Amino acid sequence: MTRNPPRSSHTGRIAAGKGVPFSASPVLKVKLPVWRSRVVLFAMFAAFLALIVRALWLQGISTDFLQKQGASRYARTLELPATRGKITDRNGQVLASSVPVKAIWAIPDDVKDAPKEKLQALAKLLDMSSAELNKKLDSDRNFVYLKRQVEQDISDQIVKLGIDGIETRKEYKRFYPEGEVAAHVVGFTNVEDAGQDGMELSQQKNLAGATGSRRVIKDRLGRIVEDIEAVKEPHDGKDLVLSIDSKIQYIAFTQLKEAVEKFKAKAGGIVVVDAKSGEVLALANLPSYNPNDRSVLTGAQLRNRVMTDTFEPGSTLKPFTVALALDTNRVQATTTFQVPDKMTIGTATVGDSHPHPVQTMSVAQIIQKSSNIGTAKIALQMPAEEMWEMFTTVGLGQQPKFGFPGAVAGRVRPFKSWRPIEQATMSYGHGISVSLIQMAHAYTIFARNGDLIPLSFQKVAEPPVGQRVVSEKTALTMRAMLERVTAPGGTAPKAQVPGYRVGGKTGTAYKIEGGKYVKKYIADFVGFAPASDPRLIIAVMVDEPTVGSHFGGDVAAPVFATVAANALRALNVPPDSSVTDIIIPADGPQEGL
Repeated sequence: MTRNPPRSSHTGRIAAGKGVPFSASPVLKVKLPVWRSRVVLFAMFAAFLALIVRALWLQGISTDFLQKQGASRYARTLELPATRGKITDRNGQVLASSVPVKAIWAIPDDVKDAPKEKLQALAKLLDMSSAELNKKLDSDRNFVYLKRQVEQDISDQIVKLGIDGIETRKEYKRFYPEGEVAAHVVGFTNVEDAGQDGMELSQQKNLAGATGSRRVIKDRLGRIVEDIEAVKEPHDGKDLVLSIDSKIQYIAFTQLKEAVEKFKAKAGGIVVVDAKSGEVLALANLPSYNPNDRSVLTGAQLRNRVMTDTFEPGSTLKPFTVALALDTNRVQATTTFQVPDKMTIGTATVGDSHPHPVQTMSVAQIIQKSSNIGTAKIALQMPAEEMWEMFTTVGLGQQPKFGFPGAVAGRVRPFKSWRPIEQATMSYGHGISVSLIQMAHAYTIFARNGDLIPLSFQKVAEPPVGQRVVSEKTALTMRAMLERVTAPGGTAPKAQVPGYRVGGKTGTAYKIEGGKYVKKYIADFVGFAPASDPRLIIAVMVDEPTVGSHFGGDVAAPVFATVAANALRALNVPPDSSVTDIIIPADGPQEGL
C-alpha cells in the first residue's frame, strides 16, 4: 500500500491560501439584496432616457425658439430712416427740407467707468449740466438717448472724445427757411420727424415715405461686426408743391404785422386766394412763431386764426343777403327803402352805427353806406329758409374741405329756430360765426360771376369746375355795388389801389365773451381786385385794435390795399384803371356794427 508523502506545513498554507475565496471570509462577506442593483440600473436607464428626450426637445421641437433667443443676444434690426419730402412753394422755393443730424445715445453700464473729464466735456457739448448727464446715465436700461437732433459738427466732436458706450445714430431734422412768415401754412415736425401742424401734418403720409430695415450682428459694445441682409429698403417721401407764393406770403405777413403793431391789436389774420383757380396764395397769422426754434412757444403763437378762430363777420355778410334778394327778383339795385337810424323788431331795437335822419336809400346805397337797418328791411322780405340755404351753400356753418388740419365749421343756427329779430341781425353779420378763410371762400361767388369753387393749399394743374350759386347778372351787379364801397362816399376808400379797380366790404363786430357782447371789436375787410376781372380775393381780420380806429375801413382795408397792389404787380396782372390818385374823405362814413 502506497502512502502519499507528507506535505510540509509551508506548502499547505500556500495551497490553502489559493483555494479560499475573498468572500469566504465571514468578516468580509457582504450580503446585498437583489432589488438594489435593479433600482440602480433602472435609475441609470431613466437618466439616459431623460437626456435623450431633452436633446430631442432642444434640437428638434425648440430649435426655432432657441435660435431666436440666441440671435436676440447678438443680432439687431437697424431702422433705415427715409428722407422726408421737401415742401416748396408754387415757384419751387423751398419752404421745408430735411438736413442730416445725429442722435446721441449711451449704454449706461459701459459709460460708468469713463474718465470724469471726458464726461464733463460730453455734457458741455450736449449743452447740459454734469448733473443732468449723470441722471440720464443712472439707468437700469441698456439703451438711453442723451440728446436728439444734434448737429453734425457737434456729433463729430463727441465721437472724438472716444468714450466707451457713447454711440450715434443717423436721423433728420426739419429746416424752415421762411421761419415765422410761413409757419402756420407749413407747420412743423417733432423730434421723430412726424408732422404736428399745418401741411406737415395734413400730408404726413406722403411726406414721410416708408422707413427701411437691415439685419446686422453687433458685439457687446454695440459695434457692428457683420452685415447680414437688407430686410426692407427705405422709400423717401414725396415732395409737396404748395399753392403758396413766397413773395405774396411775405407781403401779406409784413403788412399784417404792421397793422397789428400800429393799432396795438391782440392778433390778426390774412388770406389771399387766386379767384381763377381757388389756390391759396398766402395765409398769415399774428402772433406767429419760428418753427426752427420752438424752445419758447405759446398757444397764442400756434393758433392758426385764419382757419380755427371764428367771429361774427359783421357787415362783410351783407352782400350775401342782398345777393339773395337780387337773385330772387325781390329787389333791384335801384330799389329804394326808407331807412331810419333805428328800427324796432318785436321787443328789440336795432340801429345803424351813427345817428341819421330818415333817408331814402337804394339797395346800392345800403351796401355802400353799410346800413344795418336797410339790410334788415331787405332780409325780412325773404323766408328764413332761403337765407339759411344761401349761407350754407357758400360754406358758412359747414365743415371746410380745404385739406388743412383744424379748419372749423363755424355756426349757422337752423332756420326753424330763427325769430324775426334774429333773421334781421343775421342779415348784417350778427348771431352767426365764421372763420376768415370761409369768408374769403364765400366771396368767390362775386369774383367768379356767381359760381363757387373749392380752395386748395396745393398747386393745381387745372382750374376746378365751379358750383353755380347766383346768376351771372346778380354777381356782376353785386361786384359793381361792392366797387362803390371802396370809392369816395363808401365805407372803405382806404382800400383803393392805384391803377386798379377794387371792390369789397368792410366789417366791424363786437366780440362775445362769456355769452355777452363786450366793447371789444373785430375789424375785417374782404375784397377782390381788379374789379373788372377779379384775380385775387383778400380777406383781412384784426382782433381787438385798441389804438386809433376800430372800424374795418380804417384798420383792415389799408392792409388789403397794400397787399393787393404788391401782389397784382408780382403776378403781372395788367392795370384796369387809369386812376392813380387815391381820394380818401377826411371823415368818410363808417360801417354799421
